[in-house]
Amino acid sequence: MRYLIKNELPGRIRFDFQGKIPEHDAVALEELLIALPGVTKTVAYPKAGCLTVTFEEAPLESLAATRESIVSYLDGLSLDEVKTWEPKDSLALAPRPRHLFHKLATMTVMHYARRFFLPKPILFAFRLWRAIPFWRAALKSLRQGRLDVAVLDGAAILMGFISGSGAAGSSMFLLNVGGVLEDYTQRRSESSLVQSLLDIPTNARLVKGDMEFEVPISKLKPGDVVVARFGDAVPVDGEVVSGEAAINQSSLTGEPIAIVRKKGDSVYAGTAVEEGEIMIRITGDPQDSKIRSIVTTVEQSEALKSSDQKRVESMADSLVPWNFLLAGIVALTTRNLTKTTAALMVDYSCALKLSGSIAVMAAQRESAKRGFTVKGSRYFDHMAEADTIVFDKTGTLTQAAPAVCCMNTYDGYDETEVLRLAACLEEHFPHPVARAVVNKAMKEGIEHRERHAEVEYIVAHGIASSLDGKRCVIGSEHFVLEDEGVEIPAAELERIHAKANGSSPLYLAVDSILRGVIFIEDPMKPKVAQVIAELREQGFKHVIMLTGDNESTAKIIAEEAGITEFVAEMLPEDKHEYVKKLQAEGRRVCMVGDGVNDSPALSAAHVSVAMSGGSAVAREAADITLVSNDLEALVELRKISTILMSRMNKGYGFAIGFNSLLMALGIGGIITPQLSSALHNGSTVMLSAWEARKFLPETAEE
Repeated sequence: MRYLIKNELPGRIRFDFQGKIPEHDAVALEELLIALPGVTKTVAYPKAGCLTVTFEEAPLESLAATRESIVSYLDGLSLDEVKTWEPKDSLALAPRPRHLFHKLATMTVMHYARRFFLPKPILFAFRLWRAIPFWRAALKSLRQGRLDVAVLDGAAILMGFISGSGAAGSSMFLLNVGGVLEDYTQRRSESSLVQSLLDIPTNARLVKGDMEFEVPISKLKPGDVVVARFGDAVPVDGEVVSGEAAINQSSLTGEPIAIVRKKGDSVYAGTAVEEGEIMIRITGDPQDSKIRSIVTTVEQSEALKSSDQKRVESMADSLVPWNFLLAGIVALTTRNLTKTTAALMVDYSCALKLSGSIAVMAAQRESAKRGFTVKGSRYFDHMAEADTIVFDKTGTLTQAAPAVCCMNTYDGYDETEVLRLAACLEEHFPHPVARAVVNKAMKEGIEHRERHAEVEYIVAHGIASSLDGKRCVIGSEHFVLEDEGVEIPAAELERIHAKANGSSPLYLAVDSILRGVIFIEDPMKPKVAQVIAELREQGFKHVIMLTGDNESTAKIIAEEAGITEFVAEMLPEDKHEYVKKLQAEGRRVCMVGDGVNDSPALSAAHVSVAMSGGSAVAREAADITLVSNDLEALVELRKISTILMSRMNKGYGFAIGFNSLLMALGIGGIITPQLSSALHNGSTVMLSAWEARKFLPETAEE
């Protein structure tokens, strides 16, 4: 493209394109350049023909290198690319302030130009024509048996015509201005939320030949093949090219029942594999799939409002009839049309509904930036109310990447054979313990190609298959000893427990004979004890750990984490029943877990949190998902939740108080209905801006 560098400062360049820029091209340039590494802000000035780009050091690049990459990109950008650019989704595209200012300026100029230059008969007819949409909306509400804001607006405009078309014209102008401001505020908040969610990194397992590579979804392209196994999310839209799986599509269809997908069937991003394994050929743009999933989440959040938000919005609608009652009383007692109109020009609904939804979107946006996604405002509400927090151990309190520390072998098997067979069985499942075994085999250079029959995964117990006609099982002590009937002498079992000393033993048996014990070292995550202490400070009266490990291992981990309440040797159904028992006692339980085995407990809790490294089934069951494995996000989540509830309550109080004052001033004749309407709309936008401000101070990383 042709341009000049008009001026330049470190980290900022102003490009001059030597002529006016069409609005579409201006937006295209802003969006194309903001996507470059290191670019933090782009602002176009279409009439001046300029574009300002603000940037910082990009990863692995200096400030000068970032500057050169921006200039090089513009040098190679063709006008056709700019002209043909279209946003991937309009919800992800934020409206520009200049769009708002231009629209408001145009509306104002046209309003006063018509008022001063049109002949009165034509002006009256024009205003009558402009009132029709308001009255149509009012009649629609009345036909549906509702007395809402649309009816209130229609009545106010009608009163304006009765007192003079000038008042009606001013009322419609102010209502339109308020609508534009509210729509702009809402769209900016939605876009900001979507952009925050888009910034969250997501990966997929790319298949090339016999090899798998974990890569960011942004690096995938149509035609690539990815694999999704039991517990995984389907990362992209595509077609199944091999395998068979049961897919939970509730995130798209709302139906919780899994459907079977096999070769030739289509699958969609955001769904979860509940059983089986499939290879998927990507058929569309992976980024489009991600945007669609995010937009669906944002749109569905309307159905997940908190009880407080629903109560206040219901109250806002219920106040409308009282507006009419008040207007009737004023009309009967004062016989004054201006004062009667004042009772109709101010309502509570806009401020209460808009400011509440803006506050929730601001909380969701900040949550995404800080490492967690919240599916709806009700879960902020539930998180603020919770008094008990229950943690799963493996992958939640402990590292998501455990490692094999040592092994015992029995009955003629050596460590290589034990590890080969264990890895062969475990490679099918995306659990931290399974990854530890497979990674150890890879590190030792041990090949573990499949020689066994179909694998059966028994949730939270272990894995069973057959090899050369012999039954092979691997899993917990409970599974191998009690369920599978493998006999281990008491003295040997004591030696295994003593050797574990905080690690988790994984038992391998073939034909009911113990062949090996693999000890999985699962170190504690950083700052767990500090996080637990801070959660207590934030109002959690009970902090509990649940685990399938034996009592001695659980005790060591609990003491290290600073947890005094824990229960060991628990199955998924035990965790589920334990959470239900706590709820029955009147506690508000927050459950934090990461695996398929945690899903029942997550579903039963008052509010549930899934770790990022966990299974897609767990993330599907949870109300909140941590984007990172940093447990400090839980403290921030609690803080944001409590601040949100407090902020919304204060906002609701202000909206009712201020609008009641405006109504009183209008009825008293101190201010005109038009001024009260302007102040009402202005206060709604200002309240929304107040609700949208940051919840927590910025950290050094931000």
